Amino acid sequence: MWLYLAALVGLYHLVRWYRERQVVSHLEDRYVFITGCDSGFGNLLARQLDMRGLRVLAACLMEEGAEQLRKRTSARLETVTLDVTQTESIAAAAQWVKERVGHRGLWGLVNNAGIFPPVTVSEWQKTEDLVNTLKVNLIGLIEVTLSVLPLVRKARGRIVNVSSVFGRIAVPPAAYSCSKYGVEAFSDVLRRELKSFGVKVSMVEPGAFKTGLTDLQSISDRMKQAWDEAPSHIKESYGQHYFVAYFNSMKQLLSTCSTDLLLVTDCMEHALTSAHPRTRYSGGWDAKFFYIPLSYLPSSLSDYIFTRSFPKPAHTA
Repeated sequence: MWLYLAALVGLYHLVRWYRERQVVSHLEDRYVFITGCDSGFGNLLARQLDMRGLRVLAACLMEEGAEQLRKRTSARLETVTLDVTQTESIAAAAQWVKERVGHRGLWGLVNNAGIFPPVTVSEWQKTEDLVNTLKVNLIGLIEVTLSVLPLVRKARGRIVNVSSVFGRIAVPPAAYSCSKYGVEAFSDVLRRELKSFGVKVSMVEPGAFKTGLTDLQSISDRMKQAWDEAPSHIKESYGQHYFVAYFNSMKQLLSTCSTDLLLVTDCMEHALTSAHPRTRYSGGWDAKFFYIPLSYLPSSLSDYIFTRSFPKPAHTA
């Protein structure tokens, strides 16, 4: 019996491997719109797809980032400035995309733009940090998607939303996990709604990577600022030793982030070019072998694994 079971499992993976190797035709005629191309995953993906011959429409927050990207790519790639928190900017970028894709429609949308709030305990976090994170990582993603959705439907194309493993299992900062849980929910609903139109929706869930969002010095400075500006009753309850221990644990975690961004951009590329893309992609070994498996454990067990490394506050009464 075990032999038959092993044979069935092997056959399943063989068929899956074969299906996922099938590539869509005429890539050189397909347009892909990517947000957040100033640096990190978006920047690398834009260059990666450009090398494969796709027509890349890259959105950058700053003109400086757009200029640097154009210098490293072919004349096919075009750039536009986009602030995903501004409705007017989104509308202008959507019109710009429409003018370029014409009757072909938009084959691919990659919602990559995102920010990372100060790494703090929820009680230290400012409301404005929570709001800004949701505006960029979730509301902006939804607004951009809806603005170009008719173009994607026309091409019967793909939508790739960059979520995170922290949209599967929540860790501090809470604002970031809240935004990524929202991305997961929106992607699931959208995938089901658009299935009849032939549009495929995929999520990419990276683990911990070294990008502009996870710059160690920037995160350290913002953590210190958040603690310094915390009300006195919070400092008294948690204690300076708690902040120091928390700060050191975050620094240690960030120092272990992977630098191989291809582990994520290869997932994005596959979602855009494969005839049979996956619904979810886990980017990075920590995502595959730690965070995703951890998300399936009972809450009591995953809570224990996470909280055992937390420092003890000064006053717990």
